[in-house]
Amino acid sequence: MYAEGKAVCIGSDIDTDLIIAGRYLRTKDRSLWAEHVFEDLDPALRKRLNGAVIVAGKNMGCGSSREQAVIALKEAGVKAVIAPSFARIFFRNAINIGLPVLEAEVACDEGMIVQFDIDAGWVESHGVRFAIRPLSPRMRSILHAGGLVPYWRARQ
Repeated sequence: MYAEGKAVCIGSDIDTDLIIAGRYLRTKDRSLWAEHVFEDLDPALRKRLNGAVIVAGKNMGCGSSREQAVIALKEAGVKAVIAPSFARIFFRNAINIGLPVLEAEVACDEGMIVQFDIDAGWVESHGVRFAIRPLSPRMRSILHAGGLVPYWRARQ
């Protein structure tokens, strides 16, 4: 699974409340979640997410276990999230909805082109290739299917 996109750089310890604030979760309207993603962190950030690869610091997605945070990122057009470490539930929620999450330590310059290949196990920025923590074959299959629901439907 190969993809590339422009980097959007964010810091460490980004919790799910910063990704999508609880006040927007009274609805199941995913487009509303996407519209307000990262609003409390940086209101201008949303405009740079479509087709982007988020490059974050450690402990990405900490905080509450809300699946809506990952859904909001995917609905906003994020192609993948790269970080040295993820909160466990955020990581699995991302796999389940088909949003690639890559564990790697990558220096980030806003707007740089980031390329990755999950199956080959690398991410590249500034012409330098870094190894990513390998995903299990089942997690790669779930991502290839587009998420857990399409994965199980295809197996029926």
